Amino acid sequence: MSEETTRLIAIDDHEMENASGPNLFGLPTPTATEANAPKQPFVIGVSGGTASGKTTVCNMIIQQLRDHRVVLVSQDSFYRGLTPEESRRVHEYNFDHPDAFDTEQLLDCIQKLKSGQSYQVPIYDFKSHSRLTDSFRQVNASDVIILEGILVFHDRRVRNLMNMKLFLDTDDDVRLARRIKRDIVERGRDINSVLDQYAKFVKPAFDDFVLPTKKYADVIIPRGASNHVAIDLIVQHIRTKLGQHNLCKIYPNLTAIQSMFQIRGMHTLIRDRETSKHDFIFYSDRLIRLVVEHGLGHLPFTEKQVVTPTGSVYTGVDFCKKLCGVSIVRSGESMENALRACCKGIRIGKILIHRDGDDNGKQLIYEKLPKDISERHVLLLDPVLATDFKENREML
Repeated sequence: MSEETTRLIAIDDHEMENASGPNLFGLPTPTATEANAPKQPFVIGVSGGTASGKTTVCNMIIQQLRDHRVVLVSQDSFYRGLTPEESRRVHEYNFDHPDAFDTEQLLDCIQKLKSGQSYQVPIYDFKSHSRLTDSFRQVNASDVIILEGILVFHDRRVRNLMNMKLFLDTDDDVRLARRIKRDIVERGRDINSVLDQYAKFVKPAFDDFVLPTKKYADVIIPRGASNHVAIDLIVQHIRTKLGQHNLCKIYPNLTAIQSMFQIRGMHTLIRDRETSKHDFIFYSDRLIRLVVEHGLGHLPFTEKQVVTPTGSVYTGVDFCKKLCGVSIVRSGESMENALRACCKGIRIGKILIHRDGDDNGKQLIYEKLPKDISERHVLLLDPVLATDFKENREML
C-alpha cells in the first residue's frame, strides 16, 4: 500500500468552521492559533477611471461565482453629503477628488464585513447630491466582498484589506462616451454640463489621483468588461482561493470538495430532524457517491486510444487497475455500495479499530485485507457526519 495518503472530505461551511481536533476527521489537532482562526472573506478591489466598466466586470464576476455568497460595495455610496454652500455651487465641486468621499466610513464598512458583521451602507442620491437620511442598504457578511470605485486604491488602509486588486484600463474616448450616456439617462444631466465637468474635474482628477493607483493593481484588465478571457482567469483564481479552507492550508494532503449549493442542500436535508429515514439514507448515499467519484479522480491514469463506432480514433485515459477498498467496520460499510457502483468488481477489505486504543495502546482489533494490498492503491472508507441530531447519526 502506498505510503502517500490523501484525505478526502465532502464538507459544508458549518463543518469547516468547527473542525478543530482529531475526533472529526482523524487529523492531528491544529495549534490554538490555527484552530481559532476566523474564516476570512476574500476581498476584491476593482478600480479604474470613470465609466471604465467596473460595475459590469463586478456583475460578471458575481454571476460566475454563483456557488458562493458575494456582496458588492460601491465607493459611490460613501460620497459625503454636500453642505448648503457646496450645493449652491455644485458645478464647481470636484466629485472625483479623494476628499469627496467619506473614507473613514468606507474603511469601517469593509473592516466590519471582513470580521463577519453586517453593515448598513448609505444610499446616495446623485440628482440631489445628498444621502438619503431614512434609507440604508443592509449588506451581510459573505464569502466574497467586491469593493469598486475610482479611488478604492488611493488610501493605503483600504488597500491593505484587499486580497486581490483589479484595475480596468479602458480607452479614454470609450469612457467619455459611456459617461455622457450614463449621466444624461440615469442622472438627468445635459450634455454641456457633462462635458464641462469632464474637462474641468474628471480628466484632471483621473490623471492626478486615479491613474497613479494603477501601480497597486495585481491584475490590469485591458478593454475592461469586453476582456472575457481575463475575467474568466480571475474567476478561476478566486475559486481556487475560496477552495483553500483553513484545514487545507494546514494539512497539504487534505482535499475538501467544493461546497456547492447541491452539497449544502443535501447537508441541510440530512441534518434536519424532520427528515425521514428513507430520505436520510437516499441523500447520504448521494453524498457518499460524490466523495467516492472525487476520490477516484486523484488516482493515476494512463493515456489510451480507442476506435469509436464511426471509425475515428479517440484519445482518452484508462482507469487504474490496481485498486481496492478498505472499509472500517461498521461505519465504512455504508460507503461500499457507492464504491462498487463506481468500480465494477472491486475487492474490499475490512478493519475494525478502537479509536482511543486499549490499555496497551492497541487500536487495530480485526483485519481482513487483500493479500496483494501492498501493490494496490487503497480507498479507505470512513464516513463521519457531524450533526446535533443523534437519531440521524444512528440511521446511517
